[in-house]
Amino acid sequence: MTTYTLPAPRRSWLGRAEDWLDGKGRGAWIAAMVLGFVLFWPIGLGLVFYITYTNRWRKDDMFGTRRCGHSRTMARHGFNAMRPSGNSAFDAYKAETLRRLEEEQEAFESFLQRLRDAKDKQEFDAFMDDRAKAARNAGATPEPAEGAGSY
Repeated sequence: MTTYTLPAPRRSWLGRAEDWLDGKGRGAWIAAMVLGFVLFWPIGLGLVFYITYTNRWRKDDMFGTRRCGHSRTMARHGFNAMRPSGNSAFDAYKAETLRRLEEEQEAFESFLQRLRDAKDKQEFDAFMDDRAKAARNAGATPEPAEGAGSY
């Protein structure tokens, strides 16, 4: 019995041009944009919008390593970090390390809070001391002598 596979559909000339430019890198896209402006400015402007819309300015996109939606990709990476790997020893190590890091983070945050509180108390005490000195100096200001003449 013979199996028949369908040939891959051919892409349009625009699709093939896009693939070719992706293969050449960022410089090829920039050269195409400049050439578009030289030949007929709406072509160059269209390429600017296309490059910006498809985010081809980014290096990893220029080489075709990220072809799906960026927000979905970033969200997927965040969830993959919490997913079990299938290796029970590694998963236990990861859970223990994450628990330890959370404890260290809480301890560090409480340390920073104590530092802020101590600094606030020090600044407030300095303010109150300055205020008390100013009040004492205002009460101890000598009055002019009676014999002193005024001009």
